[in-house]
Amino acid sequence: MPPARRAGGALRVQRVGTTRTLAEQSAGGGVVRRTVLPGGLRVVTEAVPGVRSVAVGIWVGVGSRDETPSLAGASHYLEHLLFKGTRSRSALDISVAIDAVGGEINAFTSKEYTCFYARVLDTDLALAIDVVSDLVTSSVVSSADVEAERSVILEEIAMHDDDPADAAHEVFTAAVFGDTPLGRPVLGSVDSIESLSRQAIAGYYRRRYRPESMVVSVAGGIDHATVVRLVRKAFSRSGLLESGALPAPARLGATKPLRPVAPVRVVHRPTEQANVVLGVGGVARTDPRRFALGVLNAALGGGMSSRLFQEVREKRGLAYSVYSYTAQYADAGTFSVYAGCQPKKVDDVLAICREQLALVAERGLTEEELRRGQGQLRGGLVLGLEDTGSRMSRLGKAELVYGELLGVDELLAQIDAVTLDDVQAVAGQLLGARPVVAVVGPFGEDRDFGAAVA
Repeated sequence: MPPARRAGGALRVQRVGTTRTLAEQSAGGGVVRRTVLPGGLRVVTEAVPGVRSVAVGIWVGVGSRDETPSLAGASHYLEHLLFKGTRSRSALDISVAIDAVGGEINAFTSKEYTCFYARVLDTDLALAIDVVSDLVTSSVVSSADVEAERSVILEEIAMHDDDPADAAHEVFTAAVFGDTPLGRPVLGSVDSIESLSRQAIAGYYRRRYRPESMVVSVAGGIDHATVVRLVRKAFSRSGLLESGALPAPARLGATKPLRPVAPVRVVHRPTEQANVVLGVGGVARTDPRRFALGVLNAALGGGMSSRLFQEVREKRGLAYSVYSYTAQYADAGTFSVYAGCQPKKVDDVLAICREQLALVAERGLTEEELRRGQGQLRGGLVLGLEDTGSRMSRLGKAELVYGELLGVDELLAQIDAVTLDDVQAVAGQLLGARPVVAVVGPFGEDRDFGAAVA
């Protein structure tokens, strides 16, 4: 039996072979239903009236934080390999099948999950489900493909490292979480990718790609019963549904941000611009304070009217890009500020960012900033549901990583319920901590940025 899940805010257990309605028609969408198939595979759909597109996603509860050091990068490596061919389709067959109907197919890997998805016309629903299910459940993972894709991933790592902004974010995350799965790059390292064997990756595939760890989410012009029938048929060919549910392997990683040994990390790059990230520990994905932190993030660095944009760019012209952002995981999180500026201005930028964080930690936001932040979140939430792909993602994440599906009206009510006191409380708890600073640019490792973390 699958684990208990939250549906409509109430903790419930759903038995194999049953279907449950999670949400009635609202907010421009249709009825949301969930069916649990043998093995614990969950199928969640939203019928969206009036659209001719369908988005199909298979979400797997495995990411880079589930990797041991010897398997670093295996989740992302596997994401690439599953597109290289199955027992019944070559890599070209997979691409041609979706291209021929004008659809799109892709995948991505995060620290805590992997998603494979396709978007097609509603008349091509059966094709999309069959192709995506086939590559997820029946990939060959051949030795030849492992070797060919190794070079591709090494090129991807090099491209990532060559982007100083990406590098700054990675350095910051490593500084906060240390040498833990949460602190290591999703792509892995050059050393770990070069050492991964076909046997290790194939074993990881067999252990982790289990039906009880998967969610199939579909949104668009669909019928729930038809989707369930197609998913059952596609997955049955692999035998996964008959294999039975197994206990999920333990999740690895830090349960909270670590106290870094060196709160300032400097990485030399011969760039024309300095890329800096300054931040602190945040909140976990399901922390009740996440709504207050979301409003704070929007008001502090979420747009052109935000404090950071106004203070750093508009008033002083110190940077082209400056913003704040949050990262939230199952049991930890971060709150950060990024800026890209001329190297000679980096001290001023860091000083202003640190000053604004301290002011908000001490005094919170103004009433106007609160309303503006709430408005940004409300608009972003609703506008983000204007396409079937966004709705599919919402369903998949809700089922796999949140364990509950909050309705749009519920989410809007949570945002509107945030008060100035709520924002000041979370700001005081988080932003008053000693920050971590990551700097990537034309500086030596002896360059002193200590004032930014004093």
